[in-house]
Amino acid sequence: NSVIVKAPLVGTFYKSAKPDTPPFISEGDEIKEGQIIGIIEAMKIFNEIESEVSGKVEKILIKDSTPVEYDQNLIVISPE
Repeated sequence: NSVIVKAPLVGTFYKSAKPDTPPFISEGDEIKEGQIIGIIEAMKIFNEIESEVSGKVEKILIKDSTPVEYDQNLIVISPE
């Protein structure tokens, strides 16, 4: 019954806003609908990725600063 967050565009995935700041989410975190869970940079534009559900972060499937393809699985969330 998990929800998989997929990449809405091609680019580079980042777990935090800047290299020296904590990640938006970690595995095991409780998150709310609309919460920022990552950023994808495409052509020097930083696109915030928001959670579509509230729940618990089960697994982050991709490493920080990694290229992603459109519709690639990024994060698994167990909805509340």
